[in-house]
Amino acid sequence: MPLTRARRSTFAFFALNGFSLGMWVVHIPEILDRTGADKATLGYLLLLMGGTALVGMQVGGRLIDKVGSRPVTVAAGLALSAALIGPAVATSVTALAVALGVFGAANGIIDVAQNAQAVEVERAYGRPIISAFHAFFSLGGLAASLVGGVLIAADADIRLTLGVAAIAGIVVTLVARLGLLRSAPVAPAQADVKRAPWTGRVILLSLLAFVLLLSEGVAYDWSTVHLHDSLDASKTVAAWAFGAFSVTMTAVRLLADRIVGRIGAAAYVQRAALVGAVGLLGAALAPTPWVAIVAWAVFGIGLAGCVPQFFSAAGNIDPAASGTYLARVTGTGYLGLLAGPAVIGILTNWVSLTTAFAVPVIGCLLAGLLAPRALRKVAG
Repeated sequence: MPLTRARRSTFAFFALNGFSLGMWVVHIPEILDRTGADKATLGYLLLLMGGTALVGMQVGGRLIDKVGSRPVTVAAGLALSAALIGPAVATSVTALAVALGVFGAANGIIDVAQNAQAVEVERAYGRPIISAFHAFFSLGGLAASLVGGVLIAADADIRLTLGVAAIAGIVVTLVARLGLLRSAPVAPAQADVKRAPWTGRVILLSLLAFVLLLSEGVAYDWSTVHLHDSLDASKTVAAWAFGAFSVTMTAVRLLADRIVGRIGAAAYVQRAALVGAVGLLGAALAPTPWVAIVAWAVFGIGLAGCVPQFFSAAGNIDPAASGTYLARVTGTGYLGLLAGPAVIGILTNWVSLTTAFAVPVIGCLLAGLLAPRALRKVAG
C-alpha cells in the first residue's frame, strides 16, 4: 500500500508539472498583449526561462543528494504553483522577465526532483514503471490545453485563472506529499563532487538524452510548419500533425513500461528509436498531408518511452549521487529540447526543411545503436 500511494503521489507531481507549464503556454498570447512584448522579445524571455531551468536542475540535483528527493519535490511543487501567478500579474517586460526567471528555476528543480522520486519508487517496485510517470506529465499538459482553452473562450480574467490554478497546485502538492517515499539522504552532509564523476557512461546517457529530446523539440516546433509550408496543408490540418504526435506519445508512455519489463530497456530503445527514425523519415518523404500526419504519429510512438529509460539509468548509477547524475542527464537533454528547433531553423537557411530533418533522424539511429552500452545493468 505505501508503494501504491507513493506511485500515485508521484503521478500527481508529474501531472502538476505538465499542467502548470501548459497553463503558461496557452496564455502566452494574452500575456504578450498585457506586457507589450513582441515575438522577438518572447524569444529572449523563453531563453531566459530555459537558462534558469537549467540552473534549477543542477541546484535541485545537489539538494536531492543532501536531503532526499521528497522535501525537494514538495518545495519545488509549492514554488512552481506559486510562480504561476507571476506571468499573470506582470504588466511590463521587466516584470515578466523576473516572473519567468522564477518560474523556470522552479520548473527545473521539480523536473529533477520528481524524476528522482520516480526512480526511487521504480527501484522499490523492482520493475519498470518510469514511462508512466512521464505519461502523466503529458496528460497534465493536455488538461491545461483543454481547461485553459475553455476559460480563454469564456473571456475569463487571466489573473483569476492562473491564480486559481496556482491555489489548486498548492493543494495538490500538500495532499500528494503525504504519499511520497521518505528516503533518507545517502550522500554525506558535505557533498564531494568526486562521488559523482563524469564517467563515460554518464556522458553517453547525456548525449543520447540530448539527441532524442532534440528530436522531440523538432516535433513540437516544426511538425505543423512542415505540413503547412512543405505540403500546403491548411492551418487546421497542419495542427493535426502535432496532435497526432502528442496523442501517440502519451498513449505509448502508458504502455512502454510493460514492454520494457519483458525485453529490457536497451532492447526497447533499440527498437523504438528505429521506429522514431522511420516515422520522421516518412514524414519528410510524405507526398500528402495525411500521410505525413500518420508519419508524425509513428514518430511519437518511437520517441515516447526512450528518454525515461535514460533518466532511470542515470538515477541508478549511484544512489548516493542520484540527484546529481539525474540533473546532468536531464539538464543535457533539456539543452537538446531547446536546441532542436533552433538547429532546424538555422539549417533551413541552406537546405529544405525536410532535408534538415536528417539531423533528428540520424540522432534516433545513433540512440538505437548506442542504447545497449548506455543502458547496461549496473552491478550491485
